[in-house]
Amino acid sequence: MTSYVIEADGGSRGNPGPAGYGAVVRDASDGQVVAEAAEAIGVTTNNVAEYRGLIAGLRAVLGVAGEGAAVAVRMDSKLVVEQMAGRWKIKNEGLRPLAVEAAELARRLRVTEWTWIPRARNTHADRLANEAMDAAAKGLPWRRSDSAGIETAAAPRPGAAGPRQGDQTDLLDQPTTSPGRSAGAVSDDLSAPTASVAAAQERQGGVRSQGTGWGPPTRVATSLLLLRHGETPLSVERRFSGLGDAELTEHGLAQAGAAAERLSRPPYKLDVIVSSPLARARRTAQAVAERTGLPVEVDDDLRETDFGAWEGHTFTEVQRRWPEELTRWLADPGTAPPGGESFTRVAERVQRASDRLLERYEGRTVLVVSHVTPIKTLLRLALMAPPEALYRMHLDVACLSLVEHYADGRCVVKSFNDTAHLR
Repeated sequence: MTSYVIEADGGSRGNPGPAGYGAVVRDASDGQVVAEAAEAIGVTTNNVAEYRGLIAGLRAVLGVAGEGAAVAVRMDSKLVVEQMAGRWKIKNEGLRPLAVEAAELARRLRVTEWTWIPRARNTHADRLANEAMDAAAKGLPWRRSDSAGIETAAAPRPGAAGPRQGDQTDLLDQPTTSPGRSAGAVSDDLSAPTASVAAAQERQGGVRSQGTGWGPPTRVATSLLLLRHGETPLSVERRFSGLGDAELTEHGLAQAGAAAERLSRPPYKLDVIVSSPLARARRTAQAVAERTGLPVEVDDDLRETDFGAWEGHTFTEVQRRWPEELTRWLADPGTAPPGGESFTRVAERVQRASDRLLERYEGRTVLVVSHVTPIKTLLRLALMAPPEALYRMHLDVACLSLVEHYADGRCVVKSFNDTAHLR
């Protein structure tokens, strides 16, 4: 069986400052490069960028070889290597969500070693990180420097140039020996929530788009019109409504009809309708389909969050029965309800759905009929906002939002929670 080597790096020009990461995947047998990833990730710290490089490398191996592939990880960040190997504890709460994400990806592979290497032996990944930062400083996306047929991953985000400084934030996590832990067992000590939004803002993961929104678009946009489904009995009573297949109320059907009437006339001209598989979304989508004559496609990745044991309960009921779990959930997007799904997991599948739509329907207008969390996630990613931004958004039932994606990487949110058709 083929095995692989990940070399990853990240840097920040200012620490914190404009940052980026690079990752390269090699065939372990001959050292041939099979995948590269690089991205500029805005203003953050060296350690955040290094973790993001590791995550990109793990994702790249999964993309090349799939689940269970054998991989050795080599980085010049002693902090990341030691924490992932379970030999150091995580004291900087701002890094904890990244470590959790990396550990989840590592469990899907067979990581044979976590090895620290000198920076002089990590020049390829370091070069990729600097290429991404240099490109972002010019307002350009990162592109491979040759066309050797190597797989690539990740679209860059804006940053700025300047000299890279030393890994000062390593001092935030002094090593603490934790005996008896095996490699990849990081999640054993990752139960505490993030300490603050300021720290979590270092993690702006999963953002596809690049650009400021100030310049004119360079090509025709791919428009994602985001429609939340109409009212259900659970939304009336403000209950957690995830994978339970609640139907629309009579008022919800009327809301779906009002949205359909609006979307069937100028200035709207839909090309595609894509819906969550859940009944409340599909019925809302069908109302639009009946007015426009378009078929409804279903994408399972657009389903609502699985709220597990909280499904059907009010917030007050959850607060009484699961107070500690609710506190952790509200503090950390990587925390899942009991038996449910974290917002971090939701973001991964929503990003996949977005990528598919943008590739398949470039230059067209796509109506996405979904739920609160997936729609908020699409908006958050477009705005390059941290995961905690989900807690600061409100979407009404049957509201419309609009995100336009341009081929040069620009992404613009043009409307949010628009309910004009319901008045």
